[in-house]
Amino acid sequence: MQVSTEQKRFYGWTVVAVTAVTLFFSASIRSAPGVFLLPLESDTGWSRSAISLAISIGLIMLGIAGPLSGWLMDRFGPKRITVAGLVIVVAAMVSSYGISTIWQLNLFWGVLSGLGTGLVGGVLGPAVASRWFVARRGLVIGIFGASLSAGQLVFVPLLMAMVLSIGWRWSSVILGLVALAVIIPVLIFLRDDPADMGLLPYGAAPGEAIVKAKGDPNVMQRAVKAPEFWLLAATFFVCGATSNGLIGTHLIPHAADHGIPQATAAGMLALMGAMNFVGTIASGWLTDKYDPRKLLCIYYGFRGLSLFLLPYVTGPVGLAAFAIMFGLDYIATVPPTTALVADTFGRRNVGTIYGWVFCAHQVGAALAAWLGGVTRDMLGDYMVAFLVAGTIAMLAALLSLHIRYTPKVVTVAATS
Repeated sequence: MQVSTEQKRFYGWTVVAVTAVTLFFSASIRSAPGVFLLPLESDTGWSRSAISLAISIGLIMLGIAGPLSGWLMDRFGPKRITVAGLVIVVAAMVSSYGISTIWQLNLFWGVLSGLGTGLVGGVLGPAVASRWFVARRGLVIGIFGASLSAGQLVFVPLLMAMVLSIGWRWSSVILGLVALAVIIPVLIFLRDDPADMGLLPYGAAPGEAIVKAKGDPNVMQRAVKAPEFWLLAATFFVCGATSNGLIGTHLIPHAADHGIPQATAAGMLALMGAMNFVGTIASGWLTDKYDPRKLLCIYYGFRGLSLFLLPYVTGPVGLAAFAIMFGLDYIATVPPTTALVADTFGRRNVGTIYGWVFCAHQVGAALAAWLGGVTRDMLGDYMVAFLVAGTIAMLAALLSLHIRYTPKVVTVAATS
């Protein structure tokens, strides 16, 4: 078939840009509880474990929203689901201004915030990348991972500055207004599928028919019988526990325990985000070229070593060194994990399968966020929590090598 001018320009890159912006701001909002934890503790007098439980509920809801959003996106496309998630986020953040009881904290920070950001951030990137790209898919997922990283970590110093100047309540309202603004480019520019515009995915075979992506409604019946699904879920469980669950929630409080100012600790999270921005894009590029299982083994092993060192980090210099080490693979696991899902279960089923794998990620994150707070309350520091996290990261490195994988051959001749 002849390649159209539109195909050569390829609108998918516009979709990538809009998705990256959406993921950035969604992750920015999801990072707020880690920044708000100490100011909220000071403002309300609630225990750290009680506040950590609310954060944990949010992470669980984010995980539950993964399979839900994946199923919905596979059937109705990403656009409507993304708008719905952003509307829920707006409601959660604006309502957080009036929090005065634990149940309100659990509802707004936990249930609604987790559900909204889960509908937006959990599966959107992999779903878009797998619909629009065959070649360069790893790189695109790396870009999305970098957007998530930047939102979760680079945005933290600005959020901390907002909290210190206007308080966590008004900061929540501003985050809600930001989410409201993001809805506009999503409505204007996001498209569900290249077939909607008469295009093939980037890198598709030249003679391939233009068909709108539609998932297999019975794919989960196949997936639960496959060892690969459970290995992917198990390793991503560890990813969530050791990244946004433990470090994303408790790094600033850990630094404060050792006399490091909150603003300095927030700056270290920004440094971590900057390193992960580079690391995740590099991971996407590497995923297009090398065995993703071996990449996962390296990433989890390196993460484990970083976590073993963290209990002994008690000053700004050591914290900066940890931020650089840990930041290089904070979300670098996403491109190889997504590639394994797409190549094992089919690109049209990525939303559904990755949604459940992402759910496991968030269950791990939720447990680590809560148990990290419990450990701190019981033992007075985070040493045990960090050492356990390092151990399970090493275990995930070994499990990654047991995933069966057959690489897919792609072409870029028709669309490059």
